[in-house]
Amino acid sequence: MDLNIVLVEPEIPQNTGNIARTCAATGAKLHLIKPLGFSIDDRYLKRAGLDYWHLLDVRYYENIEELFRTYPEGSFFYVTTKALHLYSDVTYGKSSFLVFGKETAGLPEELLKDHKEQCVRIPMVEGARSLNLSNSVSIMAYEALRQNGFQSLKMQGNLTKYKW
Repeated sequence: MDLNIVLVEPEIPQNTGNIARTCAATGAKLHLIKPLGFSIDDRYLKRAGLDYWHLLDVRYYENIEELFRTYPEGSFFYVTTKALHLYSDVTYGKSSFLVFGKETAGLPEELLKDHKEQCVRIPMVEGARSLNLSNSVSIMAYEALRQNGFQSLKMQGNLTKYKW
């Protein structure tokens, strides 16, 4: 599966570092839409990603329109608390883009209105504002991978040595 994680104007380096680590561990490409709320050399960003940076495929864009122009055939899903569809009720194809907004404001309203049918949400109890961005990315990424049979992932190590 060709999984793509898109962060629109991320603000918190630790979140982006954790997301980078998830992308590295799952083989997902990380697409960062500027402006970023931190320097890509930020020590918190690097610390959260630890030693996974060599496994990461990260791409930068001046704005979201540049991403859309680069991938005109992409299958985009917009993750928002305002969506009607649950993330588990849609089908993620072989080349999906999971789009997340910045921590303080989410995705732009106009973008959501223009793509209502591609908006998905993670269910939460009433009164909860939102999940942490890096947790939301993990939930979404593994659902997309699960739906595609975890094709791009392999089991770690030799599990036959365990005799439980």
